[in-house]
Amino acid sequence: MTPTTPTTLTLDDRFARELPELALPWRADEVPDPRLLVLNDSLADDLGLDRDWLRGTEGVGLLTGTRLPEGTTSVAQAYAGHQFGGYSPRLGDGRALLLGELVDRSGRPRDLHLKGSGRTPFSRGGDGLAAVGPMLREYVVSEAMHALGIPTTRSLAVVATGRQVYREEVLPGAVLARVASSHLRVGSFQYARSTGDTDLLRRLADHAIARHHPAAAEADQPHLALFEAVVAAQASLVASWMLVGFVHGVMNTDNTTISGETIDYGPCAFMEAFDPATVYSSIDTGGRYAYGNQPLVAEWNLARFAEALLPLLAEEEDEAVALASESLGAFRTQYSAAWSRGMRAKLGLPDGLADDVAAGIVGDLVQLAQDNHVDHTTFFRHLGAAARGDAEPARGLVLDLAGFDAWAERWLAVDPAAEVMDRVNPVYVPRNHLVEESLAAATAGDLEPLERLLDVLSAPYDVRPGAERYAEPAPESFGAYTTFCGT
Repeated sequence: MTPTTPTTLTLDDRFARELPELALPWRADEVPDPRLLVLNDSLADDLGLDRDWLRGTEGVGLLTGTRLPEGTTSVAQAYAGHQFGGYSPRLGDGRALLLGELVDRSGRPRDLHLKGSGRTPFSRGGDGLAAVGPMLREYVVSEAMHALGIPTTRSLAVVATGRQVYREEVLPGAVLARVASSHLRVGSFQYARSTGDTDLLRRLADHAIARHHPAAAEADQPHLALFEAVVAAQASLVASWMLVGFVHGVMNTDNTTISGETIDYGPCAFMEAFDPATVYSSIDTGGRYAYGNQPLVAEWNLARFAEALLPLLAEEEDEAVALASESLGAFRTQYSAAWSRGMRAKLGLPDGLADDVAAGIVGDLVQLAQDNHVDHTTFFRHLGAAARGDAEPARGLVLDLAGFDAWAERWLAVDPAAEVMDRVNPVYVPRNHLVEESLAAATAGDLEPLERLLDVLSAPYDVRPGAERYAEPAPESFGAYTTFCGT
């Protein structure tokens, strides 16, 4: 695949063509003094984009939405959503634009999408802008998630705009260019359902099937099969979050994707001390989206998806509700299976180990980790050393030594596979204090800490000599950590 040049680049507008009711043509704000802060060279290559061209004036124009290929129409997408449990019938891209679709090297269509590109008719009083720090946060965390093997939107670039953004303080502005399998979300279906236009709802569902779950088209009931495919995708996704200690922070229905990708890295963080009640978001005062609540919230969001799909599932509402309820009932089983498989791998448990024995080992460890508030990432990684005969690093993180020793004796008796554990227990995740350190430096004009952090996070399972500080939890002086949505 030859890298795209400015004369050959095209952005397909399939979403806008097929679903014009959900696509409002709109242009990005002009950027007074654009400066490329970071470019994802490997992702650019995957998309067939010439990285050198992207670094030039025209490429930066594409990355800010201000210089688009001829014939391109960028759009703000319409969607609704439940935000912290409260329904908003009209949300939409208030500071974002879909530029169009590219086809990557594997032949898959990918959305090219902007964040922080200015006000749209969906802005609801906001300025439509974004600051350097939050956009770089999304870049760091989304690329870390990708390296961890977790389905996610990707970050292609962050461009400083030269415009000031007014939040609690005056901050330098930026635009994030991100890539996704699509930006269809549960909120897209909620919006279509709210219009009362069943034809629109059906076209949206068929678009989602073709784009993400083509096997559903062959089912006896394609739209029910779509729902079941999304249930399975979300069960797998949220299990993968839980296994690495990721706290999303804003699991609204408009942030629940049909593809099963993680989207929207606003008030997100990785848990350090193991505690199901962990909350990092400044606006989640009730703990609705706490770490331990994420599976239940995902199930709740999928119930809202089912409600939106009801007119497509059966002519009689009672029958439609029964079908949706039965299919939604699979979520807990699928989530539990995905999480259990992941935990077996994290502990190196052999395939032939009886389920009840494995469940006892896993359950007792989770309780031990919770009671002792061990560092989630470090503890699991150190268990790999314990499987090789050196239990002291893991043991040293636990106050209840007798409890750990009793558990370790049972665990070691099943002969755990350390090499399996090393492949799934990362050494490095985006430690909150290091993320903040790198964002503060970048906001002040120093990109070196950010570049070093990104480099380490690109290979999270490989021990890197000299990178010890990237594996350490935050010092006590860092204090309690709070994240903000950036709007």
